[in-house]
Parts: sequence; structure tokens; C-alpha cells
Amino acid sequence: MKRIFTIIALTATLSVAALANDTKVTIHADRGTQKIHKEIYGQFAEHLGTCIYGGLWVGEDSPIPNINGYRKDVFDALKALQIPVLRWPGGCFADEYHWTDGIGPKENRPKMQNNNWGGTIEDNSFGTHEFLNLCEMLECEPYISGNVGSGTVEELAKWVEYMTSDGDTPMANLRRKNGREKSWNVKFLGVGNESWGCGGSMRPEYYGDLFRRYSTYCRNYDNHRLYKIASGASDYDYNWTRVMMNNVGGIMNGLSLHYYTVPGWSGSKGSATNFSNDDYYWTMGKCLEIEDVISIHSSIMDEKDPEKKIGLLVDEWGTWWDEEPGTISGHLYQQNCLRDAFVAALSLNVFHRHTDRVRMANIAQVVNVLQAMILTDTKGTGHMVLTPSYHVFSMYKDFQEATYLPIDVATDSMKVRDNRTIPLLSVSAARTADGSIVVAMANVSLDSDQNVSLALDGLNKKASAVSGTILTANAVTDYNDFAHPNRVSPAEFKGAKIAKGAVTAKVPAKSIVVIKIK
Repeated sequence: MKRIFTIIALTATLSVAALANDTKVTIHADRGTQKIHKEIYGQFAEHLGTCIYGGLWVGEDSPIPNINGYRKDVFDALKALQIPVLRWPGGCFADEYHWTDGIGPKENRPKMQNNNWGGTIEDNSFGTHEFLNLCEMLECEPYISGNVGSGTVEELAKWVEYMTSDGDTPMANLRRKNGREKSWNVKFLGVGNESWGCGGSMRPEYYGDLFRRYSTYCRNYDNHRLYKIASGASDYDYNWTRVMMNNVGGIMNGLSLHYYTVPGWSGSKGSATNFSNDDYYWTMGKCLEIEDVISIHSSIMDEKDPEKKIGLLVDEWGTWWDEEPGTISGHLYQQNCLRDAFVAALSLNVFHRHTDRVRMANIAQVVNVLQAMILTDTKGTGHMVLTPSYHVFSMYKDFQEATYLPIDVATDSMKVRDNRTIPLLSVSAARTADGSIVVAMANVSLDSDQNVSLALDGLNKKASAVSGTILTANAVTDYNDFAHPNRVSPAEFKGAKIAKGAVTAKVPAKSIVVIKIK
């Protein structure tokens, strides 16, 4: 029986000697049936702070190197990450965004005040064409969040026509007048965002009727087929999901879910980089609770949709800490340390296990906001840095479209604050198209290495080669900044061995390891 370690609540540090624990992982290599949808590795770009302006977009006349206005270093980093889908323009911003303000000559576009996020004045120089052209350049699917809160059915219906019609229609001709002859390939359409809150403070019964109405008029043009996503619940609001399944059901293709690893919504959320060991372990427990939340929402959906035709889309997730001192209030600019990398790894491992229902996930957000992949200098000096979370997504790229493999894990666990229990080692495995087995192992222990033995059950040939990458740091509070861009960065992992076809790996404390077995 595995040992259980207990952390006493509110304890700042652990006085545990360095240990090495044994963990046994059995990978059922012959039982995989579900593909890990690449869209689980989706990103989210909202008009919030400097995510768009100064992050993705600097304009053609900027002294910062750019490609047609897109910031070149950010573009190159996202291209290398192979992001599969990008959600835009919000978030809360979506339900006060009027798309016609962001088309046509830039000098004619009206300015607007971003009422949700700091009252910033935006010039609408980044609009429909700029977003959809960026997605084409990145070779990723665009995910449009439509305005239901302050918009109209006609407005959203015309936006769909503008983006996807190739016929002799009014909106298609307006698009042509604005310089784009061929329609874009837009598949994912969100009908509103957080309609229970910033998207209109609606009841689920009322929103359900609105979705049915909007969905009717958001039509499929030519060869385009929309995947229509209803605004879903915030974490533990299971009634919202039940009402939507009862009242809307198969009219929707997908239902969203938002879940943030956040200490609370009032007062301080805590520093992104200055926290205790107890805070760190609490974060791991809160992060992993998303599995219970997904399971309960999925079981409710199963009652009306046992064949799992309707997808569950976790289109906002990640950490939410206090804004960095000295930054603009309401812009949600936060640092990213090794703790955030663990939240990314553990969450992705959870999504893999629920790929039968979870069809997409979009971490919040791609640049300069919350748990960002990339941070740029908000003063416009041209500095850019990749965060530890970026490196996790990069290390996990082989999981996209791979076949999920069931696993059994015998590892130590620990009880953390708020009476949650967490495993010390989080593991996920998949089989790639070339037959390789990719395994992710996140050792959340700050003190104990994990001596892992991996049994490949059902594999018709012995393992012959293993390679890997590791992400760790001197301290779990370590992060990358413009002066130290590589303080937390991946390195070759040499701790995996093969002997007589059996694989073993020594996973150091506070490290994330991804290995590929051939």
C-alpha cells in the first residue's frame, strides 16, 4: 500500500528530508480507442490588456519587427507551438464587440472603450480580417465568439455570412469590397460567452431559448458547416448544464465550461511568484479538481446524450493570480512560474482522460494575460519571453491527435489544504501515428524523486529506444523574465533507461518529463 503524506494547512514550509519514492505505471498499449483531439491544445486571445495590441498586433508601421502588422517574434513562437485553434475576440469583450467596427479602412474604424478590462480605448485596427488572416498564417482553426449580450440575431447572422459566404450575397460582397475575395474557413462559432455573468446575467432557461433563436439564423453557407457552441457553466454550476441539455440538447454541437485555478473571486488572489509550499500544493489540488467537475458535467450530458455527440469545450481555463505590481489595473498581466507549468501539465493530463467528451480546451490567454504562453514588454521595447507554460505545451505536442492509452498508476499521494488529496505523480500516455508511445510524467513533489517503472502491457514488440525532455528549476517559484529568459527551460532528459525491453525513469522532484518510447 502506498504511503500518504499529509501537509498541515497554513504551514509555510515542509521539513521533509529528500526522498526517492517508487511508482509503478502500467500502460495498456493495446486498449487505446479514443484520439486526443488536437483542439484540446487550443489558445484564447481576448481584447484584454496587451494580449492583442502589443502582443499579437503592433501594426505595419511599428518599429518592432512585424509581418504585416503581426509581431514577428510572437508569430514565430506560436507557429512553432503548432497551435490548433485560437478563440477570439473574447471572453467578456465578445458580448460588447460589434464586428462592423473592425472592418474596412483602418482610418475609418471607430474607436471604442473596453468597459470590461480597464476602460482602455481601442482603435479597432485588429478586426475580422486581421484575426482570420492570422489564423490562416498560423494554420490553425479560428473560433469566433459571437455577441449575444449586447448584439442582435441579425448582427451575428450577417457576421457569419461575411466570413463564410462565397455567393453573390450582400455581406460576401462587402467582404470583397474590403479586400478579401474568398471566404475564410470558419468552423467554430460560440453563441455568446458567460451568458450567466458578463455576457448578460441570464438564467439558463432564457439563454437556452436565445441560443435556439440565434442558432437558427447562423446558417451554413456553401461548403462550410458551423460547429455551434452554447455558452456553458462556470465550474460547479451543474444546473446550467442540466437545463441546457433538457431545453436545447442536440441543437447545439458543443457546450462550453469555464474553470480557473483561482483562490477566490474577492480580495487578493495571491502573488504569481511569491507563495509558500503550502500554497503550491493547494494549487495542485484545486487544479486537479477540474477532473471531478468534468466528470459531473459529463454525467449530466450522458443522460440526454449517451452517444456523446455533443462536445464539452473547456474554452477558458488556467491560473488567475494578482496582477503584477506596476501594471495597469484590469489588464490581468501576471508572471508565469514553474507552478503554472504544473497546472498546465496536470490539466492536459486530465483532458486526455476525458477525450470521449472533451473536444476542445483553450487556456487563458495566449499573450500577456493570465496564464500566458508568451510575455512581451508592455512598454513597447520589443522584448519577448516564453513562459514555462509555453514549454509544457511544446513538450506535449506529440499528444495532439495521438491515441489515448489507458494507464494504471500506483504512486504516493498527499492530503493538502481544503481536504483535497493529490497524487505525487501525474501520468498520461498515448500512441502516436508512427507507433511510438509518448508518456508525460509530472512529479509535483517538492522533495521526493520518483523511481518509475513503466510496464508496456499489450505491446507486440519490446521497447528499443527512449528519449525525453525535462522541465524543472531550482525553485518552484522560478520564472522567466526579459533579463533571464531561460531560467525555466526544457533540457534533454537522460533519466530514462531500457533494460530487456523494460523502461525505467528517475523523475526528479518538481519536474515535468515527457519521454518517447520506440
